[in-house]
Amino acid sequence: MKKVGVAILGLGVVGGGTYKILTEHREDYRHNYDVDIVVENVLEKRLDRVRELGIDESKAAANIAEICSNPEVDIVVEVMGGVEPAKSFVLAALNAGKSVVTSNKELFCKYSHELEKAARHNRCGLFYEATCVGGVPVIRTLLDNLQGNTIKSIIGIINGTTNYILTKMSQDGAPYEEVLAQAQELGYAEADPTADVEGYDATYKLSILSSLAFHTKIPYTKIYREGITGINIADIEYGKKLGYTIKLLAIGKNGNNGIEARVHPAFVRSDHPLASVGGSYNAVYITGDAVEDVMLYGRGAGAEPTGSAIVGDIIYCATHVNFQYSTFKNTEDALPTTKFRENFESCYYIRINAFDKTGVLAKVASIFSRCGVGVAQMVQEDAGKNSSVPIIFITHKTKEFSVNKAVAEINATAEIAQVASVIRVVD
Repeated sequence: MKKVGVAILGLGVVGGGTYKILTEHREDYRHNYDVDIVVENVLEKRLDRVRELGIDESKAAANIAEICSNPEVDIVVEVMGGVEPAKSFVLAALNAGKSVVTSNKELFCKYSHELEKAARHNRCGLFYEATCVGGVPVIRTLLDNLQGNTIKSIIGIINGTTNYILTKMSQDGAPYEEVLAQAQELGYAEADPTADVEGYDATYKLSILSSLAFHTKIPYTKIYREGITGINIADIEYGKKLGYTIKLLAIGKNGNNGIEARVHPAFVRSDHPLASVGGSYNAVYITGDAVEDVMLYGRGAGAEPTGSAIVGDIIYCATHVNFQYSTFKNTEDALPTTKFRENFESCYYIRINAFDKTGVLAKVASIFSRCGVGVAQMVQEDAGKNSSVPIIFITHKTKEFSVNKAVAEINATAEIAQVASVIRVVD
């Protein structure tokens, strides 16, 4: 039976969950995969945490050098988060000939080109299933199951914090600030929630997933990003009346006009499979030319779901001798030949507060027409504050720049109306 030694860098929520799964299922892995996986080292400054998990203190390494020089360690698991010192530790492990499994989406998104170069040079494995969508096996699906397809699009709810917040706002009618506080109390949101609510976390994940799906590097800097802090209850309720559900979506599309990659709030039809993904759950909706539509669904975060993805990578690494690397040239920036589409097309929900006087609607319609924005649906609500009238438009599929131009023109014509919100609609 093959023995495989593992070192875990960081014993936080995910690191502790990984250790628990490895130890509790050790005999299963011996029986099912003919491999004995043993945790040989941990790197954790808090010895009380080491003891809490029942780990022998002799396995607590003093530094990364001790782990890199340990001949019993074959695989290093990095679950520390952040860029440094995680990056230095991972590079040290790879250069010492150790394969690496990581859950660090920011590190992998920003520096996979450096990590992969070291892995290739030292003939090591580099595994990262846990960087995206927790326990949902989306990366393995793209790498090992959908190779026969040209992936046309990948659309996902890939951040559990924002999905929880938007779900609660929709269900309870509670404002953003109140639901955010609840999410923080429950541990779904960090004390500083910026990475989640402003879309950075989802952007890092979309960079990784779209690069795999479209076989070309999609740097996170090329991804349009918009968070959920501007979403309010009024728009959620108006959307419900029109048959829509609000989600923070990560969208990647590969078409004849180039690649578009964007993270932003969007209305989806209430009968769309993604609309029913609630709470902290995640889902990824993949469309291939041969397979058509595939949806993967499950827990997007947490100790055991993420630990499940990490352990899956450990077992895969332990039972395979040939390691996979990127199918594309993994560079820091996109290749010059990769064409990106910024002026993408979408339908739009536009809510304006119009002054209640003759000719206002005609002037708004004229601006839309002049800017090339076609209206598919219009709903006029009861007069609001200051005698303004909320009017909601759902546009036909329209170019982003055309909508931006129309919004700017309406806002510049202060005597007729002001645009209160613009939310993209995914069909």
